[in-house]
Amino acid sequence: MAKLTLDLHDIYSDGREIEEALEDVVAQAVKKKIRLIEIIPGKGSGQLKKHVLRFLARPDIKQQYHRLEKDDKNFGRVFVHFRF
Repeated sequence: MAKLTLDLHDIYSDGREIEEALEDVVAQAVKKKIRLIEIIPGKGSGQLKKHVLRFLARPDIKQQYHRLEKDDKNFGRVFVHFRF
């Protein structure tokens, strides 16, 4: 199964760039009908993961995906599942 991966380690300090990267990866998944996005905010303080989860909770974004999964084994990873 095809999936997209977004690693936020390199842009963790730039809020606007993070938003753009998240919007871009969601748009790509929808356009290409890819069922899974793996977002890697990393393990740090948890602030970046909270930022990602707040973004994914936005109504305009939430309506585009099917469900959200926080990785049990790896705190620094979030999966976004789509249904097409």
